[in-house]
Amino acid sequence: MKLLASLLLVCALGIGALAHLTQGFSALTSETARRNDVAASPRPISDVSVLTPSNAIRSLHDVLHQDGRVAIVNFIYTRCVTLCLAMGSEYQQLQQAILDEGLQDKVRLLSISFDPTDSADRLQRYSHMMKADPAVWQFVTMMPGDERQRVLDDFGIIVIPAPFDEYEHNAAYHVVTAEPRLRRIVDYGEPILALSHARQALERVRKAAP
Repeated sequence: MKLLASLLLVCALGIGALAHLTQGFSALTSETARRNDVAASPRPISDVSVLTPSNAIRSLHDVLHQDGRVAIVNFIYTRCVTLCLAMGSEYQQLQQAILDEGLQDKVRLLSISFDPTDSADRLQRYSHMMKADPAVWQFVTMMPGDERQRVLDDFGIIVIPAPFDEYEHNAAYHVVTAEPRLRRIVDYGEPILALSHARQALERVRKAAP
């Protein structure tokens, strides 16, 4: 009887520990747990100097805060011909959806290059190739330095150098409010879900306004 009671206690403790580690069984991976944490408690974003297609150097915080719009952010580099182009195609869909719904004064798209060799000219050419409406979809490049890695860490972006001066990297869509704070992370392949979360963020901002 004592053995049975001991086994039951061990099982109960094990289940409790698993529930704690997986946030009540709602997260079975560290990435899902991180995304749940962001949704429950939006995170501030580190600042870094960025280069714009007009060859201006600005603060990333200023870029995100400049007009109060909610931003859907992704990370790219302009020489990428695989994942970045696929995300670009989805951003084209998002751009059209934003315009169709008349949300261009409330929601925008921002593509951030993590490649410090992406010059203003490269950003400009890439923007034209993507048929980006500059009123809706902007591009910047992060400047080199320790802050660059902190921004990548904030967003959970992993960048690994690959042969031929290319990179391997993960992909997601990030809903960022103007404070700026990261409020949601959505899988690549679900751009309309990202827009839905951006609408929800707008509604929270509206309700919080005095």
